[in-house]
Amino acid sequence: MKRFAVLLAAAAISAPIYAQNIATVNGKPISQKDFDQFITLLVGQGATDSPQLRDQVKQELINRQVLVQAAEDAKVGSKPEIVTEIELARQGILVRGLMDDYLEKHPVTDATIQAEYDKVKAEQGNQQEYKVRHILVEDEKTAQDVLKQLKDKKSSFADLAKKHSRDPGSAQRGGDLGWGAATNYVKPFADAVTALQKGQMSAAPVKSDFGWHIIELEDVRPVAFPPLEQVRPQIEQMLRQQALSKYQQDLVEKAKIQ
Repeated sequence: MKRFAVLLAAAAISAPIYAQNIATVNGKPISQKDFDQFITLLVGQGATDSPQLRDQVKQELINRQVLVQAAEDAKVGSKPEIVTEIELARQGILVRGLMDDYLEKHPVTDATIQAEYDKVKAEQGNQQEYKVRHILVEDEKTAQDVLKQLKDKKSSFADLAKKHSRDPGSAQRGGDLGWGAATNYVKPFADAVTALQKGQMSAAPVKSDFGWHIIELEDVRPVAFPPLEQVRPQIEQMLRQQALSKYQQDLVEKAKIQ
């Protein structure tokens, strides 16, 4: 009985040692630690930890070890181009690790995100968007003729747009361009739109690189500014990139470069 207890104790002690490796390839072990780190990396990138994932990772590590051993036997690691690639990969991994370490020690705070949101909202919160329709023609004479028909009320804007407009996207909708900011349009068109009052039509044709436009402003409204939670990920990512860019610039400026 005593001898049986000793055997159980020995098995309990030796089990973790064997468990440290998930496999061996030609006598070279693949450690449980490397396996667990690979799983953690994949899960951090969005994979779901599951028995299927673990089976795939185990097979992948085995396959890699087989190929790495074959590469070492073929001495491909001594080729100059391979040496360069390995060094560049090492540098890339170190740089990425440095950036991750910096962000971990200097995280973007909720207060910083809120301040950036408030700043952008103050800058853009008073913007307007316009509901516009237009008739695009090739030359000024045609534009003047169309404008005269509109002023004489011989035909509706929608009918003339369908008949004369060279803009295929809006012609069949009676010239309707829908809602949009003035920045959506080329400068002469945008300038004409912002100069109009609601319900007003351009007094003269407007020339752009596309041709001659008759423009009517149907309506104006403030641009709806999105709530913070809707744009938080984009703001956070922007602030992270700005922080990393400044960190990198500071390091370069401090370096002794000859």
